Amino acid sequence: MSIILGIDPGSRITGFGIIEVGGDIPANKPRYITSGCIRIKNESLDLKLKQIFDSVCELILEFKPDEFAIESVFMSKNADSALKLGQARGAAIVSASHYALPVFEYPARKVKQSVVGTGAADKTQVQHMVKMLLKLSSSPQADAADALAIALCHANTTQGLAQLKGAKTIARGRLR
Repeated sequence: MSIILGIDPGSRITGFGIIEVGGDIPANKPRYITSGCIRIKNESLDLKLKQIFDSVCELILEFKPDEFAIESVFMSKNADSALKLGQARGAAIVSASHYALPVFEYPARKVKQSVVGTGAADKTQVQHMVKMLLKLSSSPQADAADALAIALCHANTTQGLAQLKGAKTIARGRLR
């Protein structure tokens, strides 16, 4: 059994999603644990980054994930926005590293392809597929759905690697 914390970083809203895979859960049937959004207060950048760090630390302490998956950096036309996103990612990654969680990064196109089937999917398609895959009663908020999609992408990737290697289990990000 593995608990995966997925993070969709942002300097105003950081989405999070937590799922469980493996163990007594049937293959390819991830179990939803929780999801939501960390709404960042409109303060100075250092306080925003501290809020992300502290909030992700709280999630790690409460749900005790085994692995941490986050969207990787993408190029933006607005350099200032890209820098802020990178700093938000850094704060979240340091939270995971602080608790010795293995960190996995996935590009947005790979996440969308893994969940929807196309790397060009829009947010509503991602929300719909996350709802269907996790058998949720309603669609999660967009940033939370993106974070769940990142966790699902990681689960799909590691399960696929385990099958290729003939591994029996995956623990703490390693095939065994």
